[in-house]
Amino acid sequence: QVQLVESGGQLVQAGGSLRLSCAASGRRFSDYVIGWFRQTPGKEREFVAGVSRGGGSTHYADSVRGRFTISRDNNKNTVYLQMTSLKPEDTALYYCAADNDVLIATTTQRYDYWGQGTQVTVSS
Repeated sequence: QVQLVESGGQLVQAGGSLRLSCAASGRRFSDYVIGWFRQTPGKEREFVAGVSRGGGSTHYADSVRGRFTISRDNNKNTVYLQMTSLKPEDTALYYCAADNDVLIATTTQRYDYWGQGTQVTVSS
């Protein structure tokens, strides 16, 4: 079992920055790939970014590549999502999720554990 808690979401103006955090507890954190997903009402939950177990590999959705950076600190059992140049279309509920695998998956079905989400709202 892994418990995940997201934080850092808030209202921000377009062009601004935010850093989201995903704090984990439970089983060994470094055994899990961590992904960030987001969802808006009426839409499917979509992959945003993922980081490998050791932090050496990352993968991004095309819509955020070059603006968002995912990183992890296994000593602190925390994954971060640094978001810059935010756009109104980045408004969503952001979730982190854990996958006990080696490769970074982009589909929700692959992830075993989920947090409750943190709301990001970008005003124009």
